[in-house]
Parts: sequence; structure tokens; C-alpha cells
Amino acid sequence: MTAQTRPTQPAEDTNLRPLPWRRMAGVTWRQHRFAFAGVAVLLGALAVYLWILGSSLHNAYAAATACHPAGSPACQDAVNSFNDMGSFLSNGIIVQVLPVLIGAFVGAPLLAREMETGTFRYAWTQGFGRWRWALAKLVALGLALTVAAELFSLVLSWYFQPYFGPGNQALGLAELSPFVTGLFDLGRVTFAAWTLAAFSIGALAGMLIRRVVPAIAATIAVYAGLAFAVGGFLREHYQSPLVTSNLNVPESAWILGQWWTKGGAVLSQSALRQAFDSAIQVVAPVVTSRTQKTQAYNTMLRYLTKHGYTQWTRYQPSSRFWPFQWIEGGWLLALSLLLLAATIWLVRRRAA
Repeated sequence: MTAQTRPTQPAEDTNLRPLPWRRMAGVTWRQHRFAFAGVAVLLGALAVYLWILGSSLHNAYAAATACHPAGSPACQDAVNSFNDMGSFLSNGIIVQVLPVLIGAFVGAPLLAREMETGTFRYAWTQGFGRWRWALAKLVALGLALTVAAELFSLVLSWYFQPYFGPGNQALGLAELSPFVTGLFDLGRVTFAAWTLAAFSIGALAGMLIRRVVPAIAATIAVYAGLAFAVGGFLREHYQSPLVTSNLNVPESAWILGQWWTKGGAVLSQSALRQAFDSAIQVVAPVVTSRTQKTQAYNTMLRYLTKHGYTQWTRYQPSSRFWPFQWIEGGWLLALSLLLLAATIWLVRRRAA
């Protein structure tokens, strides 16, 4: 039985003379340079594409905000031109798949490929030690991916900046809440944090399953479940939501729920529908254009308020965007470190 095929016991690592970390850095680069290059090309190409689209978007936004008088046909054309641009990217769903793709196709095969092919037996006899071998790979790739994701998030933040303008609502320009599902995950903090989390999930899945394709599938499934749970349930509870009866809640706020009351009692759906139908017949029996519909709806709300109805709104204000970013980024970082530590522990415990 040769040294390359002889089963390696955990105790043997302590008898080997450790090799310098710089040598492992070179090995990691040679083994995973194509993964580095693939991520760099993917994010770089998308960044250039976003820069081209974003330049036109920013120019259209500048033209719409600088146009006077605001109600003139020329200004309305400028507003419509801005509102019609970049609609397929405005919800962020297309870009949101990048972290899970990186985690599935870079993180999952990292250890699973060597476990599946058996080359780990050779790697663990080269005097570097199994846990240092795993640590060097995980830290080098994880750090590189996080930095790349952070740089890409700068372009994303610049691209979406016109949609968060404070005067958009008054001018009729498209306005988005920074808490919109699909956009919040692309923030300066969260995009890099989700990328690192996806990589960590993939690395752990690869070490647990030890097969590349099942590990990729498991990474996608776990990441999707985690993202759904956070966006649908956890994120809104980072801070206690505000509740108000003010009808003029900013569009940039994250609306968590709305309900109507009369005399202190919550209205049922049927009672609310009857109240709306009566108000429509009195206030605006006929509306045609989109502007008329908006005006009629606002008038109807004021009419209901005058007749004893109260609309309550539970929401998160846009001013909490950055605290929420740091909260989510912080616990995702802690989760990633925990997953990476579990992966290294499994490597140390693995008997060849």
C-alpha cells in the first residue's frame, strides 16, 4: 500500500512538519483559478452591462427632474421615458440569483469534488494537514468572493439610485421602497453577506454529501429556503414596526399590513367592500385616466375618514434601511463563520 492510497488517520496530521501557508495559497490558486476567473467574468460582464443601462437611466432621471414646468407635455414625456426604462431589472430578481449560483457552482464542488474523486487522500499526505488544507481553501475563496460581491454591489447601488429619489412621488417618477423583496438583498452590506452565506452553505453541503451534483442541488434548495424565510418572516421583525392612521404613508416605506376600523371595531372584508362601493358611487362614479383613478382613490379615502372609518397601516420606515442592512449582514456573517467552522470540523473528523 503506497503513501498515496494508504488511509490517513487524524493523528497523522500532528506528526507531519507543517508547510508554509504561502505554498497552500499557490496551490489554492492553481486548483481554483478557473472558478476565480468565472466569477470575475460573470460579475464583470454584468457590471459593465449595468453601467451602460445605468448611464441612460441616470440621464433620463436628470432630464425628468430638471424639466420645467412639471406639468407640461414635454416634462410628462420625460417622466414617462424614465418610468419605462429598466423595468425588467427594477425588482432585482434577476440579479438576486447570483449569490446562490456562486454558492452552488463554486462552494459546493470545493470539497465535494475531492471527496468524490478520492484525491483528498493524496492532499492530506502532503505535509500541510487536513484542517489547514480546508481552512486555506475556504478562507481564500470565501474572502475573494466576498470582496468581488462587495465591489459588484457598488455598481448595483449606483444603478438603482434614481428609484430612491426623495422627490419622485411628487413628480410622478417611479419610486421604489429599499425594502422591496429582491432589492434589499442587493444592498451594499447584504449582497456580499448573502454571497458568503451561499458559499458557506455549498462548502458544508459538499463535505456532508461528498458528491458534486447532489451538493449543488442541496445548496440551491437550502439557500432558497433560507432566503424565503428571511424575506417573508424574519426581516420585518428586526425592529418593531410602526403603526399609524395617517393616510399619507411614504411610498418608500415597507408596508407590512393595512386594515380598517369603525367605532374601534375591525371591519370584515365584506363590510369594507360595501363601504368602498358606496364611497365610489358618491365621490367618483366615473373615472377614465390613470391620474383620475389616483385622484379618485385619494378622495375616496378622505371621504371614508370623514364618515368615521379609519385606515391603519403597519410599516417599517425607509430610515431603517441601513440598520436592517447591518443586522442582516451581521447574522449572515455569523452564520457563515459557523458553517465554515462546521465544515473544517468535519474535515478533521473525516477518516479516509
